[in-house]
Amino acid sequence: MRHYLDHAATSPLRPEAREAWLRASEIVGNASSTHGAGQDARRLLEESRERAAAVLDCDPIEVVFTSGGTESINLALKGLWAARPVGTDAIVMPDAEHHATMDTVGALVAGGAALRSVAVTSHAAIEVDAFRDALPGAALATALIANNEAGTLNDGDALARASAEASVPLHLDAVSALGHIPLSFRRLRGDAADAVGLVAMSVAGHKIGAPVGVGALVTSRTARLSALLHGGAQQRNLRAGTQDVAGAAAFATALELAESEREAESARLCVLRDRLVSGVLARVPSAELLGDPVHRLPGNAHLLFPGAVGESLLFLLDMAGVAASTGSACQAGVAEPSHVVMAMGRSEQDARSVLRFSLGRTSTDADVDAVLTAIADAYARASGSGSATRS
Repeated sequence: MRHYLDHAATSPLRPEAREAWLRASEIVGNASSTHGAGQDARRLLEESRERAAAVLDCDPIEVVFTSGGTESINLALKGLWAARPVGTDAIVMPDAEHHATMDTVGALVAGGAALRSVAVTSHAAIEVDAFRDALPGAALATALIANNEAGTLNDGDALARASAEASVPLHLDAVSALGHIPLSFRRLRGDAADAVGLVAMSVAGHKIGAPVGVGALVTSRTARLSALLHGGAQQRNLRAGTQDVAGAAAFATALELAESEREAESARLCVLRDRLVSGVLARVPSAELLGDPVHRLPGNAHLLFPGAVGESLLFLLDMAGVAASTGSACQAGVAEPSHVVMAMGRSEQDARSVLRFSLGRTSTDADVDAVLTAIADAYARASGSGSATRS
């Protein structure tokens, strides 16, 4: 039996979202066509947009459907950069962002942008004062609401206020936060919808049980944003192309379900996570919980196992039927040390010795038990292999 503890990577498809996709896929018609079949598709698409907007607390016109978090992040950052005011060339980015953000900003830097890095704390938290100090005169800023590896929650409201005060357009990556903490684009943006500050927030469907390949960028009506794709006037001219009606319907269904169960599910996952963490620490006393011990995602347990390589632990746990993650990037099939762990001030060896267990709506006590049964032996074998000293 396989015990799945990698919900932060992708969460199992919800049956209700699957059914919504199947029903919507039976509608024949392009949502941009003017005939009756096309208008049937358009009606379902816009109903789905309204449902998504209700959960994300924004206006329906502010929801731009995308293929997922990576596209949303690219649209926000590249779109804001292309539409930046003349004379601004700096991008503010904390050190522990997701690779979708880091690589996008890296491409912009290669094209002439100047990077203003913001250090994070030993818990991978973004300090608001340091973020604020980096903002004056910047073209745009970006930040995670919840760190995808360490699970640490950032003060999105404070980051948005700081950006508004500095009149710097802000993108917030809410991909990991979606379904776990309250998200209100309207609140984060503030009362003045036309003010510069938070102008974009990215989310992805597969983190909450929607199909892989659908997400959204929530962007304010007055955002100065250039499109990445051209060839049609869909979605405020921000994303050209035939729109995925079935994906939008499935995404809206998953969003509503995730929000309806969020409070109860968060409480349940906190209990499971705490039992997992305390059990691992009892069996491997040298292990250490990384990230903020309190202000963290409910299902996230990011653990350091000194002297063992995460890849080896991952393999041994997988052989025992436990699916987890090293939490590190994989570039061209070669695992790298976690840039998040290194940004927290840890060594490269520590950055190779982490595992991320992430729980979700299908997680049970049996999943936690499977980890606790296997972890001591896996750690003993991984730490005794000599691979932890590899350069």
